[in-house]
Amino acid sequence: MKVDRLVSIIMILLDKKRIGAQALADTFEVSPRTIYRDIEAINMAGIPIRSISGVGGGFEIMPEYKLDKKVFSTADLSAILMGLSSLANVIRGDELVNAFEKVKSFIPAEKAKDIEITTNQICIDLSPWIGNRTIQSYLKIIKTALQDHKLLFFEYTSHHGNKTVRTVEPYQLVLKGMHWYFQGYCYIRNDYRLFRLSRIAALKIKQETFIPRNFQKPILDFEEIVKTMQIEIKIRVHKSVLDRVLEYCTYDHFIPDDDEYYIVNFPFIENDYHYDILLGFGDQCECLEPLHIRAEIKRKIQHMAAIYDNEKPGAK
Repeated sequence: MKVDRLVSIIMILLDKKRIGAQALADTFEVSPRTIYRDIEAINMAGIPIRSISGVGGGFEIMPEYKLDKKVFSTADLSAILMGLSSLANVIRGDELVNAFEKVKSFIPAEKAKDIEITTNQICIDLSPWIGNRTIQSYLKIIKTALQDHKLLFFEYTSHHGNKTVRTVEPYQLVLKGMHWYFQGYCYIRNDYRLFRLSRIAALKIKQETFIPRNFQKPILDFEEIVKTMQIEIKIRVHKSVLDRVLEYCTYDHFIPDDDEYYIVNFPFIENDYHYDILLGFGDQCECLEPLHIRAEIKRKIQHMAAIYDNEKPGAK
């Protein structure tokens, strides 16, 4: 049972007064049975919710009940405020501002200072240090299209560099790792696709609206698939790239090799992405084994060197 879903249901009931089980289930992408369990849990927490049957019926907080601000602990309110603050860094809009203010209204005066201190102990800033500055404007465009059920039109570059023009029904924004994506139904592929925002250009909202389909969530957990493909290779790295290598494995993969170097059992998949990772460490990394991967890295380095061996016309 997710605490954030329970809090969201309470906020919806405070805002909308009455809402049906199916509408709540659709909102949170769970079954009506789950919603009934959530309502029961909220009742047990001391917030009386009644069910109204018939046309226009649904769940509502009993009119005579006034929500006690003490229902949320200091830790609860701090966690909610931290979550809203992190989203505000990348998705700006009146909805987040209003939600932020509503949550703050639950803070008793005597707890305000403690909650401020606790909230400020963790800063979650999802905005990039540097990089593609169109992402922020694209998030706003996609969010609008999601709310209005309007088609998106854009140019898309695949990871192989191929460019296509897409018309897509948007269904979900996704933040995975440090990258933003959106899941939508592509009219070219006639199927759902996950699009990385950094590969999108000339994004526009079309005037046409669409009737939402049965949404198919993207597959975001590849842990089991990766396990079947991943091997460990042995690399020798200089301490100057230690922090970068630690982005891909933990300290228990490292064995000191004199004062300046480490031998690392490095997780690796034989594809361009992982070869590029090793090449990105430059001359501070050497692949020791297996030999066929060492040979492939050598071939790639020689190919790059050959490009620079050919002087371009006019080059000095």
